[in-house]
Amino acid sequence: MKRVIFTGGSGKAGRHVVQHLVDHGYRVLNLDTKPLDNPQVRTLITDITDSGQVFNALSSYTGLHEFDENLAPEPIDAVVHFAAIPRIMIVPDNEVYRINVMGTYNILEAATKLGIPKVIIASSETTYGIVFNHTHRDPEYFPLDEEYPVDPRDSYATSKICNERTAQAFAGRSGADIYAIRIGNVIEPHEYAQFPEFFAMPGFRKRIAWSYIDARDLGQIVRRGIETDGLGFQIFNAANDDVSSDLPTRELLQRYYPSVPVKGELGEFETLLSNRKAKELLGFREEHNWRKYVG
Repeated sequence: MKRVIFTGGSGKAGRHVVQHLVDHGYRVLNLDTKPLDNPQVRTLITDITDSGQVFNALSSYTGLHEFDENLAPEPIDAVVHFAAIPRIMIVPDNEVYRINVMGTYNILEAATKLGIPKVIIASSETTYGIVFNHTHRDPEYFPLDEEYPVDPRDSYATSKICNERTAQAFAGRSGADIYAIRIGNVIEPHEYAQFPEFFAMPGFRKRIAWSYIDARDLGQIVRRGIETDGLGFQIFNAANDDVSSDLPTRELLQRYYPSVPVKGELGEFETLLSNRKAKELLGFREEHNWRKYVG
């Protein structure tokens, strides 16, 4: 049994990823500011911006009950860090930046100093500088891949770039594997009912280049990251294979991004947030394409 400490497991994406890990035999301790409604997982209420709380939490017992036979802390196989302010326009911009940057620093510092060999942090598609720009902005090219020269334009995306650089520094000096997952628009199973609305207004999702990641497939990417060792610091996009539109990818580009060059060949409905690296290095294979759930 692998033992994982998961931050932000009570959130929209986190609860599905946590369940995926539990379903695959992992023991998970959730660190969050609110409990996760999951009888298979204990939540330890933790403020990730408090370094002392983080060090304590990452060296805690991961079992379910205070009456278990042995409450001694056990070695942790991985930390998965999702806890964050999830986007702009929820709290003031400076709070987005402060909480996301300091929280991630505290997690990385504690994990590496405690000798935890694997850390996976949630980054974002917003790092490419398109999603939260004030107005429409053409990227330098499509599809957006991990080699793209990121140029964030908002507090959330900037916090995520800062976190990626911090992760790279900790990986380099500690020898831990630290993978940053640039997560696309997370879709929960019940949200496929909204896809006909997306099809009726294709321009509405142009800011995210029509990308999406099924929450359960995101769980698979995280699990494969935990189980794939020796890559050092890496960045992976997390996206499903297709765009979240019933229009072909080329038609979307011609209509909404006609001046943006395309690198390489694209499949008929291929995602513009490239998932090729996750496939090649982690072995990701999507299981929940939207066509399975939308008439």
